[in-house]
Amino acid sequence: MSDRMAELRHVAGTVSRETLRRLEAFEAEFRRWAARINLAAPSTLDVLWQRHILDSAQLFAIKPQATAWLDLGSGGGFPGAVLAILLIERPGGRIELVESNNKKAAFLRAVLGGLGAPATVHVCRIEEAFARTAPPQIVTARALAPLPRLLDLAAPWLAQDGAGATALFHKGREYAAELAESGDAWRFDLVEHASKIDPAGRILEISGLARVVPAGRGNDTLRQAGS
Repeated sequence: MSDRMAELRHVAGTVSRETLRRLEAFEAEFRRWAARINLAAPSTLDVLWQRHILDSAQLFAIKPQATAWLDLGSGGGFPGAVLAILLIERPGGRIELVESNNKKAAFLRAVLGGLGAPATVHVCRIEEAFARTAPPQIVTARALAPLPRLLDLAAPWLAQDGAGATALFHKGREYAAELAESGDAWRFDLVEHASKIDPAGRILEISGLARVVPAGRGNDTLRQAGS
């Protein structure tokens, strides 16, 4: 087994060699497009496989049965494009990506279309996307905004009187402070998943989102799942 296959299976679970081949094709296309348009900072290319592709792929193992995904602020495709490629081999799998930058959206459409991924790219602001998207089971976002703002943006999909989607949000070492700040306006169930890539990071699994009315008292509005 190649080192890359072992790394991919460590973070994403059982995947095929064809999935690895597709992810490597995406990596090559990302590098090619990045030379022409501003897909990402130059430093991203130095750690593209480990820090971005594998970091995105770990979401797949957290919700192994989910088939309907939505990625907000997809940018160069992390995690949305990576998830789209992984979903090719999940029966019924689909993902919608929301990206307002026309050049980045063109990249996503071209590359994912070429790979046959079950993905739809919406070129619009997140605030305009709710009416355009199908109901998702999982909403993702990575390096998009601090958690309080992120919850505001994702609320149309997450806060639906207990019937909303579940969020999987990548967060770095400041995640605890962001959670505390979010408690002033929102209550939700939370599961923290340790990142398999960033030792200081977490994947925040958020469900049952509801706005606090009137404003609550902070951390007492955050419910740990299972408590």
